[in-house]
Amino acid sequence: MILAEVIGSVVSTTKTPSLTGFKLLLVQPVSVGGAARPPLVAADVIGAGIGEKVLVAEGAAARHALGDPKLAIDAAVVGIVDSVEVASQLPASSPSSCR
Repeated sequence: MILAEVIGSVVSTTKTPSLTGFKLLLVQPVSVGGAARPPLVAADVIGAGIGEKVLVAEGAAARHALGDPKLAIDAAVVGIVDSVEVASQLPASSPSSCR
């Protein structure tokens, strides 16, 4: 699961039938001191909006969260984040990104 910020929406009128009905969002993974990841498209069924911090599941976890392991989805918004607290100084053994 990754922490990301919703930076836009994606409209696709022509798509595989399994994507019909899903709102698609462009999300930017949040990094804490590590290499930035590129934005990705995530299916949203919880109603997140632009500017909100969200939790994104990827791969099989995303399809499971949406209830169908056969969906053509690699990422899904599974939560809207209320707050994030980061220690002022990360320990040397901690991972360098919020992934």
